[in-house]
Amino acid sequence: MFGISTLGWLHTLGSLPAIPVAIYMIVRHGRIVPWSLPGAVYFVSMLIGAASLFLFAHQPVSFGIAIATILFLLVGYAAGRVPALGRAARYVETISLSLTVFLLMVPTVSETLRRVPEGHPFVTDLQSPLLLGSQGALLLMLILGLTAQIIYLRRAGKRTHA
Repeated sequence: MFGISTLGWLHTLGSLPAIPVAIYMIVRHGRIVPWSLPGAVYFVSMLIGAASLFLFAHQPVSFGIAIATILFLLVGYAAGRVPALGRAARYVETISLSLTVFLLMVPTVSETLRRVPEGHPFVTDLQSPLLLGSQGALLLMLILGLTAQIIYLRRAGKRTHA
């Protein structure tokens, strides 16, 4: 189905829970909340998705995305546990985990557009305006989302230190 191998399905189904969990946490809390039940589901799902990519990826960019995702994921989950970071820990955590969401969504949207509907996908060319526009929209959402998150964290920090 959709030309996806067994390993591809393991990767897809393993990382799929991260999407609704990320949406839930961002809508509910304005960010990924690492040390919560949804945060644990997000961590495991992202780790399965990123690590399984090494088993079947053929393009160097895929390995780069997997490595970056794992690094940002680990930094995001560790930041709150590093006392030396102080108040910066919340920023490092939020930015790192927001980048993992972006790194999840770029290939998700690209692969979906290149595989659906089966037999006549929306996109057949990597330079397709639909694909490039979708990727641009994701980048814009990342920039706007990070800006909003940083403003929120700054305001929350001023309220607690006032």
